[in-house]
Amino acid sequence: MAHESSSAIYTAAGANLAIAAAKFVGAFLTGSSAMLAEGVHSLVDTANQILLLIGLKRAKRPADTRHPFGYGREVYFYAFIVALFIFLGGGAFAIYEGIHKIHYPEAPADAVIWGRTIPGVWVNLGILAFALAAESYSCLVAIRAFWKEKGGRPPITAIRRSKDPALFTVLVEDVAALLGLVVAFAGVVLAHVLDMPVLDGWSSIGIGLILVGMAIFLMIETHGLLIGEAADPELVSDIHAAMRAEPGVGHVNAVLTQHLGPSDILVNVSLDMDDDMRAGEIETLVTRLETTLKRRHPTVTRVFIEVQSRQQAVAMPA
Repeated sequence: MAHESSSAIYTAAGANLAIAAAKFVGAFLTGSSAMLAEGVHSLVDTANQILLLIGLKRAKRPADTRHPFGYGREVYFYAFIVALFIFLGGGAFAIYEGIHKIHYPEAPADAVIWGRTIPGVWVNLGILAFALAAESYSCLVAIRAFWKEKGGRPPITAIRRSKDPALFTVLVEDVAALLGLVVAFAGVVLAHVLDMPVLDGWSSIGIGLILVGMAIFLMIETHGLLIGEAADPELVSDIHAAMRAEPGVGHVNAVLTQHLGPSDILVNVSLDMDDDMRAGEIETLVTRLETTLKRRHPTVTRVFIEVQSRQQAVAMPA
């Protein structure tokens, strides 16, 4: 899944960098507040994709004495920082710029390009059309990568259960970008048709609210991963079934799982073994169970099996 994440991120970063440059040129030539807000949005998105790539790279570092379980959660940390960037760098700025433009509305200035005067509204619409095309392609790449991961689950459920924040962050960013472009497009058109420049400011506020909403959603999702989330219920149920199917296992006291990274799951199991089993037989059984779990689920990288009586497990504090 890391390959799909990286491909989607590289595509999004390239598209956003080109889009940001075009939007800033349009904002400079016409003075459009919505275009400026959209330019900052695309620039923030480009920085976000760079941060996600840094997180993916740092997460691949091998375990050491200071971090015996590796650095897989680095990608969760950087994804959370990305959500903050969207909230502060994109959403808050767009709202501020929109409020400023509402108080001081101005019609888009005409642009002089290669000696020809072009109405500002057409400059903005042309840049927005280019941005829509580039962002749609980036979003399509992210959707294809996400569709491979989600399986038969509904999209929202898949995002809530996904342990790869790099992938769903890019997808959410692209969706937010497309919604923002639609709002900007509507603001530019309506401001021109109705001769109400103030609508340019309101569209900037609309873009900001979209970004703030997406940022809050991402912060909630990445926060859960950052502090530690269990594996999917289906995987936990399969571990239960695999343990119960082994001769010699009297009772499965507990199955505790935690994602240390998108493809790095820690499993801690408490088992009540048959009392007549010898130490050597228990060792063989534990080794077989660990091998079975890792073979059936490649994302399970660490397995700890604790042997204790059922009564002892119940009596121990949670």
